[in-house]
Amino acid sequence: MYDIVIIGGGPAGLTAATYAGRAGKSSLVLEKAGFGGQITYSHKIENFPSAVSISGTELADKLMEQAMAQGAQVELEEAQGITKNPDGTFTVKTDFGEYTCKAVIIATGAKHRTLGVEGEDNFVGNGISFCAVCDGAFYANMEVAVIGGGNSALVEASLLAETCKKVTIIQNLDRLTGEQKLSESLLARDNVEVIYSTTVQSFKGNDELEAVVLKSEIDGTTTEIHPDGVFVAIGLKPDNEAFKNMTALDKYGYVVAGENCTTDTQGVYVAGDCRTKQIRQITTAAADGAVAALAACAYIDGQK
Repeated sequence: MYDIVIIGGGPAGLTAATYAGRAGKSSLVLEKAGFGGQITYSHKIENFPSAVSISGTELADKLMEQAMAQGAQVELEEAQGITKNPDGTFTVKTDFGEYTCKAVIIATGAKHRTLGVEGEDNFVGNGISFCAVCDGAFYANMEVAVIGGGNSALVEASLLAETCKKVTIIQNLDRLTGEQKLSESLLARDNVEVIYSTTVQSFKGNDELEAVVLKSEIDGTTTEIHPDGVFVAIGLKPDNEAFKNMTALDKYGYVVAGENCTTDTQGVYVAGDCRTKQIRQITTAAADGAVAALAACAYIDGQK
């Protein structure tokens, strides 16, 4: 039996494992895809403390190395559910088996929604980004495109318009759907253009992104634009459905929890982008991991 099973091997989960180990608790980190989570798609990270510039893959390796140095066990398995046992322990079921523990930390993160069009996968992290706070500085004085017309897209476009030469918003509807004041403020900028009733058909290029193929929803004609970078901002999607029997989810699927990272089930905690919160960054995910781990350790100690 483990003291803590941590579901998710991103910055939140790996930080939680490090803190659990330092507190003398055994932990198992379950990750269904690749350790490091979404950060592995970033070719350069410049907003993480102590690292002037580091690749997402390198940072993920360091986080994992640190967690394992503190005794964490890791497995590439997908958690499929959590049950609470009569004795107060928990069983986490995966696609390979089951693990029993005294506490659980859900740190499954949230994925950026993608367009699912031709060429998109080829340029993620190499011309296509999802976070202006993370990657906007790389495109200072350049031309970028933002895909989307809701609040997420408008916030991204506003941040980019501060430093970019030109920002082109691609919206599939005939209007922006974000907040009116935000829309008005953005449209008042000289370096912002909106292309309405248009969808992205594909991304083209060889080693780097060279063109975005657009299709008019009005007459079906296609055109190309050639931005230096593209920001896809059509929302986030958490992956918490398998745990809805164990903790409350909001209407968007995020685990309902505050800064203390506790859920409505004693012994179950949540950390990182998969919980209800305003700021989703690597630093806030790591902070959640520390908070959740210390809370789980206190809970375990209180059960003795």
